[in-house]
Amino acid sequence: MTPQDYCRDITARAGSSFTLSFKLLSADRRLGMEALYAFCREVDDIADDIADPALARVKLSWWREEIQRVFSTPNPSGADRQAQHPVSLALREPIARYELPSSDFEAVIDGVGMDLPHKPFEDLDALNLYCDRVAGAVGRLSARIFGPCNDQTLRYASLLGLAFQYTNILRDIGEDARRDRIYLPTAMLETRGISANSILALKDSPELRLVLRDLYALAEQTYDKALDALPAEQRAAQRPGLVMAAIYRDLLRSIASLNFDVLNQRVRLGPLRKLWLALAAALGRMPR
Repeated sequence: MTPQDYCRDITARAGSSFTLSFKLLSADRRLGMEALYAFCREVDDIADDIADPALARVKLSWWREEIQRVFSTPNPSGADRQAQHPVSLALREPIARYELPSSDFEAVIDGVGMDLPHKPFEDLDALNLYCDRVAGAVGRLSARIFGPCNDQTLRYASLLGLAFQYTNILRDIGEDARRDRIYLPTAMLETRGISANSILALKDSPELRLVLRDLYALAEQTYDKALDALPAEQRAAQRPGLVMAAIYRDLLRSIASLNFDVLNQRVRLGPLRKLWLALAAALGRMPR
């Protein structure tokens, strides 16, 4: 199995909505996105699948060193300094072709490290830092693979990643609580008189739904800011990201339509709904 086949297999098995947009890409760009997705999956799984934080940190440290090896000049006389993992090998060509910066790969690793162990975020600034690392950085890397980027395009990608992560947090409130994780900032909870323990106990309340509505409103604003930031001449190249924006924003609004009943269910969109949204977005019809 080649490194590219390895990444394609991870992407196919994940069944993520995110990968639906890859079908809009040329073969080379699709390979780049599959390698990026596989990297994110490998790193993110460390926090999700390894119960011992110390062991998880060791594995995350290995990935940090591995990414440094990917960006280092190959040294034929020092095999130990060369990248080893199939995902790393698959990343080499897209990193060079699309000028992907090491800082965003390291940011993803830093973001996952914030969950080892997970600690509640005190305020929105702390949450936004986490979101930029685990999602904004991925958005910037993706935007570079999709097409040439200027500063405005990278701002759009950062904002879109932030909106995606807000949506994920809303969708996964109950699932995260069962893992003893709460991503809603303490300051937002205190404003509505909610304790973290009540969420961990899966205790629903009108006050909690007000907090979720607050985050929903922030997510809606962030989607608007992202779409407004994207230069018109870049929209065609950035179609894959716009497809994902349409799907994720529809998911966000589905959560709101259920009055934020997310503690004991995970809201999903059906495959036909996602396909319809993808086709509409690909043709330039974005929901606002």
